[in-house]
Amino acid sequence: MDVNQAKQEHLLALKVMRLTKPTLFTNMPVTCEDRDLPGDSFIQLMKDDPSTVKGAETLILGEMLTLPQNFGNIFLGETFSSYISVHNDSTQMVKDILVKADLQTSSQRLNLSASNSAVSELKPECCIDDVIHHEVKEIGTHILVCAVSYTTQSGEKLYFRKFFKFQVLKPLDVKTKFYNAETDEVFLEAQIQNITTSPMFMEKVSLEPSLMYNVTELNTVAAEELSESTFGTMSYLQPSDTRQYLYCLKPKPEFAEKAGVIKGVTVIGKLDIVWKTNLGERGRLQTSQLQRMAPGYGDVRLSLELIPDTVNLEEPFDITCKITNCSERTMDLLLEMYNTRSIHWCGVSGRQLGKLSPNASLSIPLKVLSSVQGLQSISGLRLTDTFLKRTYEYDDIAQVCVVFPYTSPES
Repeated sequence: MDVNQAKQEHLLALKVMRLTKPTLFTNMPVTCEDRDLPGDSFIQLMKDDPSTVKGAETLILGEMLTLPQNFGNIFLGETFSSYISVHNDSTQMVKDILVKADLQTSSQRLNLSASNSAVSELKPECCIDDVIHHEVKEIGTHILVCAVSYTTQSGEKLYFRKFFKFQVLKPLDVKTKFYNAETDEVFLEAQIQNITTSPMFMEKVSLEPSLMYNVTELNTVAAEELSESTFGTMSYLQPSDTRQYLYCLKPKPEFAEKAGVIKGVTVIGKLDIVWKTNLGERGRLQTSQLQRMAPGYGDVRLSLELIPDTVNLEEPFDITCKITNCSERTMDLLLEMYNTRSIHWCGVSGRQLGKLSPNASLSIPLKVLSSVQGLQSISGLRLTDTFLKRTYEYDDIAQVCVVFPYTSPES
């Protein structure tokens, strides 16, 4: 902490101290074998030491608390608390004392004073005390500027300032990945790493979705009738450890059918992370609005609403296709089906589907069979807009497992 000393002698003295919680006393144990020269002298001294844990004297951590010996680290999302004291060191009365505390960051200057009114007088050996609090929301250099103005008995107005510089560090490293499903669902994977030097208790990690989405957390497993976190009951994150959190976002019903609206939505929401460190110091971090790359559906989107997981070889099975007009114009669509090496369509190709208005959808049942076993891709559909004579082809729409039908042996 850098202090800028005043150049002249003042009647008042300013002292500033950061308020932090105490830490456990650390004791370095010294031991030896019983056959060594000291014998049991070392262990006896540790048992007589009031700072050690009874019955576990060789542990480094003791059972006593110690006051902070230095400024310590401040992390983004924590609350910075400081005690400010102005003491009258002189033998005369001082009048109109005004104490002001500002916090200067790289982007703004904040007033942290609890009161902006002046104290009428301050007797010798008396003091003015104040405690300030501020939730740190920026990383980098912060400067606490404490200014004191007062008037002497002779009417002279004096003024001085002190500067206290400290660094705000980043506690967590957050990385996100988006996965766009075949439907309008979006999956978000958030990787959170503890980049401090002490363990953290992760109290809450949640996703606040944007107005168009509902969110489902996928970080619990069903245990009988209760849901249990995938990270266990004690959710501690050790230094340098990383955790993956998964969320599923679905469009709200009023937006689900508006394909053009959902298509252009890139803002998903923001993560809200709450943790505790050491002796319960609380920290909170909210990310900025997370944005994904908008999926490129093109003018016409074709997806599958219904398809079986497993089908029999050379046996027809039913699927249901959903066609959505993602453009801003009306289309007149023609559906064509052509066979591939393994996929064969059942029915008449060249079906006229009629007009489809913007953002409207149409569900079509189709029948298909596979002539090859294994995991097969559904391919071979073509849509043509007869208005503009524009063709859209769709391959690898979905996959299905084709098995040989089992028949019981004759008895």
